Amino acid sequence: MIRIAICDDEKHMSDHIRAMVSDFFRKKNKDIHLRTFLSGEELLNYNGQIDILFLDIQMKDMDGLETARKLRAGKFRGILIFITVLKEMVFQSFEVAAYDYLVKPVDEKQFEKTMERLYVSLRNTGEDNLLVQKGYEGRIIREEEIVFCEVIDRKIYLNLVSGEVVDYYERIENLETKLGSHFFRCHRSYLINLRHLKSYKNGTAYMDNGKEVPVSRLRSREFSGVVLQYMKNM
Repeated sequence: MIRIAICDDEKHMSDHIRAMVSDFFRKKNKDIHLRTFLSGEELLNYNGQIDILFLDIQMKDMDGLETARKLRAGKFRGILIFITVLKEMVFQSFEVAAYDYLVKPVDEKQFEKTMERLYVSLRNTGEDNLLVQKGYEGRIIREEEIVFCEVIDRKIYLNLVSGEVVDYYERIENLETKLGSHFFRCHRSYLINLRHLKSYKNGTAYMDNGKEVPVSRLRSREFSGVVLQYMKNM
């Protein structure tokens, strides 16, 4: 299940977005959980998981940009789509890593265009998001959040920057094809994100979250070469 939130202090606009979101994912046969919030303060007090957030910029009291800054400073790493009256405001959205923006009044064609692009990006293996399916639920995880992946008894454990560990059933070979080129299979049971590699010594990769990951002898020479090439390309 994909968890979606809408935050807009105008109820009619919130209801309009809600209807379009529900209709879009119904056509895709995807289950969603949808929550609406009428203020930034109300949204910030919510501790649940949010995968996709539609956030109005022009709100009373705390506006959408300030709300987004506080969310990003916390644990929110989901996909952020701004709703705005002023196109000029979009330039300020880059600082909070917004995926896109919708200009009010939001028409269905504009909405469909954004959502189709988002949906395709989530399905493509080359994008920076991983859609994790756990039973009937789904969760979008940004690749940059993943420090390393470990497989134990047919289950994948994603070790995230936040310290959270997300587990689900998947073959590590399948996961390897979905992740970007900055991930390396250093061991038959481990995939590491080179962006979070701190150092490497004597068959051990030291990650920037303090964890240590083994590098097999069979892969050690290739690993050294990959790390050097990665550093050159940075």
